[in-house]
Amino acid sequence: MRVLVALGGNAMTAPDGSASADDQRKAIAESCRPLAELVEAGHELVITHGNGPQVGNILRKNELAAHELPPVSLDWCGAQTQGTLGFTIVNQLEKELSRRGITRSIVALITRTRVDPEDPAFADPVKPIGQYRDEEYARAMGEHGQHWKDFGAKGWRRVVPSPVPQEVLETATIISLVDQGSLVVAAGGGGIPVIRDGDGVRGVDAVIDKDLTAARLGHSVGAEVLIIATDVEHAVIGYGTRDEQPIDAIGAEAMRALVDEGHFASGSMGPKVAAVLQFVADGGTRGVITSLHRLAEGVAGDAGTIVTPDTPNIGRTRNTLDPRGTE
Repeated sequence: MRVLVALGGNAMTAPDGSASADDQRKAIAESCRPLAELVEAGHELVITHGNGPQVGNILRKNELAAHELPPVSLDWCGAQTQGTLGFTIVNQLEKELSRRGITRSIVALITRTRVDPEDPAFADPVKPIGQYRDEEYARAMGEHGQHWKDFGAKGWRRVVPSPVPQEVLETATIISLVDQGSLVVAAGGGGIPVIRDGDGVRGVDAVIDKDLTAARLGHSVGAEVLIIATDVEHAVIGYGTRDEQPIDAIGAEAMRALVDEGHFASGSMGPKVAAVLQFVADGGTRGVITSLHRLAEGVAGDAGTIVTPDTPNIGRTRNTLDPRGTE
């Protein structure tokens, strides 16, 4: 099958959150083992990844070096992390496949995601990024045009626009590479956010939810399964209560009802659930949320929270998909 795998940014740092170069290489090497299992099983892979911790580090470097160097905008942060993480994933996955006697072309693609300049998110930034700071620091940064929000006991944190992804501009290239047998790493961090600007595009200061982009890209490249790798084996209802219960296989309509009941937090599981629902609504066979080390079982439909359409998929074949994500 053609599978879109979305790795979390925290899958590329040490368990304690350390993000030194060595820690990130080791974490990515660990993440590549289940990816190699999928390749070994014969699946075609498109791999996306988060970049939250890595962008946070760049923003901190911006702050520390502000007296000497101009700060880097969020679109540049996204491009830098796509390059660094993509290069490292390619290296580590190549090594893991070699250990299994498999030789494959692996490509990391710098990827842009178009957003709507009229998206309401630009007027109401809510996506937290970077480190927690005290109120004095937050107010000082606010004087420079940044938006900061009080998160209570943890402190203040910068918030930025998180517009809805409209299309991944490199989709046609990704399809071509996968059709030729390559494994493709793309849309890291949700893609570099861009808007139309005359005859081309330009980057904007925003971040895009990587799981929502994964759903959009999965549909556009004709993936049959979207699997979101996280640090838990299931989405749950009643999280943190005595009635906590994991969700196994579930239809889309029933899952939407749970969303409406408020079971999934907007800052954690909510976007993942929204992404798998969008994917199956667009014609995907199933969307899966599970832990990194159960990817193969999740793709097979034997592990994780498995969301399926409420009606059979009829007439959907990958070769009829338009690169813009429409039939």
